[in-house]
Amino acid sequence: MKKIFLLFAVASIFAACGETDKNAQLQKLKQEYASLGAQIQALEAEIGNSDSTNNNKNVQVTELQPTPFVHYIDVQGSIDAQQSVEIQPQMPGLVAKVLVTEGQSVQAGQLLAELDNSVAQASLNALQPQYDLALELYNRQKRLWEQKVGSEVNYLQAKAQKESLEKNMNTIREQIQLSQIKAPISGVVDVVNIKVGQYAAPGPIAAIRVVNLGSLKVKSTLAETYINQVKKGNETKIQFPDLGTEITSSVTHVAKTIDPLTRTFVVESAITGDLTNYRPNMVGVIRIVDYKNDNAFTIPLNNIQNSENAQYVYIAVNEGGKTIARKKEVQVGKTYNGTAEIIGGIAAGDKLITAGQFDMVDGMPINIKK
Repeated sequence: MKKIFLLFAVASIFAACGETDKNAQLQKLKQEYASLGAQIQALEAEIGNSDSTNNNKNVQVTELQPTPFVHYIDVQGSIDAQQSVEIQPQMPGLVAKVLVTEGQSVQAGQLLAELDNSVAQASLNALQPQYDLALELYNRQKRLWEQKVGSEVNYLQAKAQKESLEKNMNTIREQIQLSQIKAPISGVVDVVNIKVGQYAAPGPIAAIRVVNLGSLKVKSTLAETYINQVKKGNETKIQFPDLGTEITSSVTHVAKTIDPLTRTFVVESAITGDLTNYRPNMVGVIRIVDYKNDNAFTIPLNNIQNSENAQYVYIAVNEGGKTIARKKEVQVGKTYNGTAEIIGGIAAGDKLITAGQFDMVDGMPINIKK
């Protein structure tokens, strides 16, 4: 019994000592906490006195001034020669001569190739002496008839014989002309699809193609929804991705009809300047100016924020000696390529916040950083 009592007493002493140690540790931590709090307050006060703007949000601004705003309609097209002719033979026959090569310059009316016309030429040669004789007889009978010496019947027969031979010879000459392939326009021979000895005839494949590269245009199609926006004379900018170039031109033609299948209409714009590097069927992107405001406020589209009922931006203003952000509702006009036209809500000289404008509230203190 004594042993049990002794053990209980020892346990009570150890428990009392453990509780005392914990209370001491707690008091020590409270003292340290109070000391750290005082140090923190002192540092915050010191920082606040030295730079009261360090807690303000950093932003970047752009001072607004009126600038031109241009809206384009972008459409892809291809280069087309205003004069490009695919020449077909006018009659079937064997090719006797090919007088040009691809890349050769030719003039309108120049003989390019000729089909075999030896039979027609032989017939013409055979008729020539008969015609010469008939012409001589006719002239003699005519003189006699004018002198009232010869017979009228002889005169009329000689005249009929001469005219008949003339018609026959003219018909043969026309056949010979049909066997000749001539250039209807001046330009450059682009394609020659016939060879000597080859049979040629009118068909879907051109015998020779002549292109006038002195007059080129970019041709494209637009959806009919743009029919009231695109007019002849509208300014255009034409980009040629393969050449890495851009030229300024204008709309030279707007089709008067709508394609019933595609619901599109044709638009053409002339290529101006040096035409050396341009080729028919080369891709070109036409940017057609359909709206222009020379005195507009233009801002990046991503600076505009949306609320349930309005669109707004943030402007940096000075109030009470502090720089703060003010929320301004704006009226947005047209947009193009990441840029918006602002038609109301801002004025010249306003400092638009262009960086740091998100997670911002009206009246928030800000620092303007460069």
